[in-house]
Amino acid sequence: MWIKIIVLAAMAAVLVNLFIALFHLSRGGEGDAKKTLRSLTWRLVISIALFVTLYLASFFGLIAPHGLPQPVEPPAVSAPR
Repeated sequence: MWIKIIVLAAMAAVLVNLFIALFHLSRGGEGDAKKTLRSLTWRLVISIALFVTLYLASFFGLIAPHGLPQPVEPPAVSAPR
C-alpha cells in the first residue's frame, strides 16, 4: 500500500513541477527562464526516480504485474442426438 502512496505522490510532484514550469514560461523574463529550466529538471529527476523505484519494487517482489486478462473460451455446444 505504501508503494502506491509513493507512486501517487511522485506523479503529483511531476504534475506540479510541470505546471510551475508552464507558469514561469508564460511569464517570460530572464529569471523566469532559469526557473522554468530548474522546474523541468526536477520533473525529469522525479520521473527517473519513479521508474527506478517501480523497477526495484518489482525486482524485490513488492509489486507484481497482473498481465492481461486471459480470453475465456465459450463452452462447447454439442449437437442434439
